[in-house]
Amino acid sequence: MHRLLTGPLTTETVSIPIQNLAAALDGLTLVQLSDFHYDGYRLSEALLQAAIAQTNALHPDLIFLTGDFVTYDPQPAYALAQQLRHLKSTYGTYAILGNHDLYQGNSRRVVTTALTQADISVLWNQIVYPVGPDLPVVGLADFWTQEFKPRPLLDWLDPNTPRIVLSHNPDSAEVLKTWRVDLQLSGHTHGGQIVLPGIGPVPAALRQFRHYVPRWLREYLPYMSDRCAKVVKHWEWAAGLIQVGSNQLYVNRGLGTYLPGRLFCPPEITVITLRASPQLTSPSLLSANCLPG
Repeated sequence: MHRLLTGPLTTETVSIPIQNLAAALDGLTLVQLSDFHYDGYRLSEALLQAAIAQTNALHPDLIFLTGDFVTYDPQPAYALAQQLRHLKSTYGTYAILGNHDLYQGNSRRVVTTALTQADISVLWNQIVYPVGPDLPVVGLADFWTQEFKPRPLLDWLDPNTPRIVLSHNPDSAEVLKTWRVDLQLSGHTHGGQIVLPGIGPVPAALRQFRHYVPRWLREYLPYMSDRCAKVVKHWEWAAGLIQVGSNQLYVNRGLGTYLPGRLFCPPEITVITLRASPQLTSPSLLSANCLPG
């Protein structure tokens, strides 16, 4: 994707209060990268290399990759993984899959194999403890699959234990309100890609008018097709830090870019610092600035 259509890579920094976080984990730093769409069209080599270099320069404790490594053909995952293997962190790199990583019948196997060969742990309805028992990390299957089953995992955890949940589609936060989720990390939306000041993501604005457009015509208009309308329900959760019930959700704008490009919604590296909080306080909402999945 041409630089003029993508915009400059940005680093978003946010501090997240976690109720009863162990003192030893206060200050733990996480980096989130998402939505690569590595296929030769939607992510430039320069941007990918810059994202890897900037991530390593931050010396994070953990790195989380929240899905959509490829777009349609899963084979580019091998070349992408060979570059992602250069990511460096204290406790490792963990990934979940997005809907595009499941696009073909063999996509899940190919993408998982590619990442695993690059020493990246791919989670599919699994709990891991990269920093010890005081902070489990839950990686969920994609929200659109029949295997999205958070209950067995989240019911198994002690409700007094803080946890991070990785789930590609932010719409899943509506379901996850049933459980304690100190921090959910998602992607999928690309932030809407085009964001108008005072209006917000263009897909959300246009969605209000699609019912006035004949069905046959919607397929020819940007963001109006039935397929695009299903990309995400909660466009108000398109990007940034959001409070969903008692839980905290962070949605990364992603690195990959679809046509017609990005406007006021640049690709993003997210740097998150966890802070111990005796009582969970509502986080200050980041601007949900800035198609997706």
